[in-house]
Amino acid sequence: MEYVVEGGAGALFVRDRGEGPPVLLLHGWPDTGALWDGVCDRLVAAGRRSLAPDLRGCGRSAKPSEVERYAMAELVADVVALVEAADAGPVTLVGHDWGAALAWVVATYRPDLVDSLVAISVGHPTAFRSGGFEQLRRSWYTLLFQFEGLGEAVLRQDDYAVLRRWFAHPRADEVVAELERDGQISTHLLWYRANLPPDAFVRPAPVLEPVAVPVVGVWSSADPALAEAQMRDSGRYCASGFSYHRLEGVGHWVPYEAPEALAALVLEGT
Repeated sequence: MEYVVEGGAGALFVRDRGEGPPVLLLHGWPDTGALWDGVCDRLVAAGRRSLAPDLRGCGRSAKPSEVERYAMAELVADVVALVEAADAGPVTLVGHDWGAALAWVVATYRPDLVDSLVAISVGHPTAFRSGGFEQLRRSWYTLLFQFEGLGEAVLRQDDYAVLRRWFAHPRADEVVAELERDGQISTHLLWYRANLPPDAFVRPAPVLEPVAVPVVGVWSSADPALAEAQMRDSGRYCASGFSYHRLEGVGHWVPYEAPEALAALVLEGT
């Protein structure tokens, strides 16, 4: 079943499949909710309900053009709207990339909506921003993404070489086609411009309340953008338990590259 939920910025497109305890899956850059198709197949087969939205600025959801509309508080409000509209709370909350960053904040400030959290690739905000030189080195591209026009030009250079070769996206052709539709190349980048300013890595790391729900952290050894420490050290900020899982030989796109292993971790951790 597919439908639209009204979030703070307008329509949020949702893929809603299966029956049973609900799992809400949040994608990151530069994907849409289609990222989770292989994982959702396995969750539904195991008797779970899967909810995979296109988040603000992405896919078939609303795409406001103002950077302030992508502030984390507004993104959290979208997730609250999704859970309430689906009459699905509390949910197992799963996030990858920016979806993981958002999921950490939702689990921290709205634990009433979350049974457990599965964070993939991106660790707790404090651990990420405390990742030291290794994480700073891997995050070089985020500085380029900050600047309107420059970020888009960097992405388009040499037929999206950054996405195809450095990030090695396994579905680059369809992602590039999506980014070139309805201005998404820019609205996706507004997540960076609103939440990861150029001086982020030299300012003190954010201080959040401890996460009150159980957390599963997943990191993949061939990820070029995220260092292991920022996920492994996330357990310091989890008050109800943290289980860390390292996937060997898997790149950044864990839901595409290892859907069976990831679905198993979601099911085991809930």
